[in-house]
Amino acid sequence: MAAPATPPYRTGLVVIQALRKKHCAECRSGPLALLVLEEGVPRCLDCVDLGHLVFLPRGDTALTRRSQEESSLSAVVVRFDRRRSRYERQGVLVEEAALARAEHRCLADAEARRRRRGRDARRRAAEDVRFTDAFAAEVRRLFPGCPAGRAGAIAAHASVRGSGRVGRSAAGQALSEAAVTSAVIASVRHLDTPYDQFLMSGVPRCQARRRIAPVVEMTMREWREPERARRPGMKGITGSEYGEQEEYGE
Repeated sequence: MAAPATPPYRTGLVVIQALRKKHCAECRSGPLALLVLEEGVPRCLDCVDLGHLVFLPRGDTALTRRSQEESSLSAVVVRFDRRRSRYERQGVLVEEAALARAEHRCLADAEARRRRRGRDARRRAAEDVRFTDAFAAEVRRLFPGCPAGRAGAIAAHASVRGSGRVGRSAAGQALSEAAVTSAVIASVRHLDTPYDQFLMSGVPRCQARRRIAPVVEMTMREWREPERARRPGMKGITGSEYGEQEEYGE
């Protein structure tokens, strides 16, 4: 997929880290490590009056923000990621004196910011514990036959911060029945069936799910209605409901 003509940043100046060898359309210098696209052609930083700025890589949010505050002229530096087909921020260009002032400000309150980060981390950890407990309680409510300790393990896995799993989704945060059920299905699929072995042996995912659907169905029925599932002749839900359901919990 070809890179768009200009990066998708609409505020402020944008500088591009070149992936290919390009030369300035005005002074012909190059190849350029950094360039600006003007009217669809590359120009070097000197030709666009940005040559006096220094590069500050991304990573330190406070230093970046303060450097931009201190600098009367700045630009965002981006690079095109071919795998993701999008531009990603790499850092900023700022005035050297502005960077020095920002570094001084950061050093002056480094201890205060460290303590604040510690408080924020403890607050988030406490929030995570409360949410994981609530998620586990909902698993136990919906699936009273779930083995002791398994509900907590399912909740802990589904709700890891930054994991993108079902517990961090909007539905998961709301403790919706669908989200909780998805997390339980994923756990049963991986821990109570040969699903992983099928995948490792080259069985296509959809086919592997169809093979394990009866086991998943039986386990979910037993966990949801443990007393009723023991009665002979009780008909459970169809295998396709659990074999083909979207795998949010993994």
